[in-house]
Amino acid sequence: MNNRDLQALAKIVQPESEAFAHTLPAVVYQPGIYDTVDQTQILHRSWQLAAHESQLQTVGDYVVHEVADQPVIVVKTEQGLKAFHNVCRHRAGPLAFENGHAKTLMCKYHGWNYHLTGALKSAPEMHTTPGFDVSRYHLPEIKLTTWQSMVFVALNDGVPEFDEVVDGIVERILPIDMGVMNFHRRDEFVLDCNWKVYVENYLEGYHLPHVHPGLNKLLDYKSYQTELSKWHSYQFSLLDQGTGFYDDGQAHYYFIYPNTMLNVLPNRLQTNQVLPMRGNQTKVIFDYYYPDFEGKDRLVLQDQIFSDEVQDEDVMICEAVQKGLDSGSYDKGRLCLKREMGLYHFQELVRAAYRQLLPS
Repeated sequence: MNNRDLQALAKIVQPESEAFAHTLPAVVYQPGIYDTVDQTQILHRSWQLAAHESQLQTVGDYVVHEVADQPVIVVKTEQGLKAFHNVCRHRAGPLAFENGHAKTLMCKYHGWNYHLTGALKSAPEMHTTPGFDVSRYHLPEIKLTTWQSMVFVALNDGVPEFDEVVDGIVERILPIDMGVMNFHRRDEFVLDCNWKVYVENYLEGYHLPHVHPGLNKLLDYKSYQTELSKWHSYQFSLLDQGTGFYDDGQAHYYFIYPNTMLNVLPNRLQTNQVLPMRGNQTKVIFDYYYPDFEGKDRLVLQDQIFSDEVQDEDVMICEAVQKGLDSGSYDKGRLCLKREMGLYHFQELVRAAYRQLLPS
């Protein structure tokens, strides 16, 4: 960043008091310098959902993922789960293009072959290269943890302790147990908006009566509340009995900073991961999990129809908001703290991440 950029950043990152909270300015939702800032200061410095243990049951199973433009591969080894950069040490070729199973990880470019532990096993014809030593090459390992059968990775060692990030979630949603739910399907959406637009849309129920008529009938809007923790926020509402196909109870919506959502309903877990793409587009990955129970097939079908309806509505409004941010007629606005505390919490974390770029 040059001095002019730093001066502009210094104005953006000042903390907003709750009493007079404004949104982030429109400039941070535009392509350009903030794309890089979001990648390096936020996504590279946080825990990222990468896989589910049900995808990695046998030694040799692997899952490929991309986190903030970084190709990642998670592998089941004899020593447990490991994550590596999905980048060969020879000329940066990929070890895998899609999920699969193998005894070794072989680069798809020139055939360099790695043990599941990441150590180079063999390299075609490299014995003819003076001084080449197989033992000197190893795939860079990535920090990994598992929680409730979900696999999270971190590209940077300086991330918060994971237990602190998810503190209290498991206990709060009881008797629902996410750890016993099994993967069912994946949906992906690509939106024409900045990734932060989609995150912020998720973080408030203020828009429910206006954008989601079906969801608004399912939830009790008057009881809809938001609670904040250091690294996550929690939105919850009673399910409106008699109007939906889920069992009685609560709807739990957890946002784990900076881009992971857990949508928990009785007998259903939906995870969302929000990934920025080039050209100011956003990919949102939806994974659905269900426990085994009588009536599962009916719930899965109804859940898919209902969820697709909600996602279509969110795509529509987020892309419209991005057009408004691009219009030049808008800079920033006041927040409704009764309904937008989750959004305020997220934006304060973003401001704090941006402040790390300023000279001390």
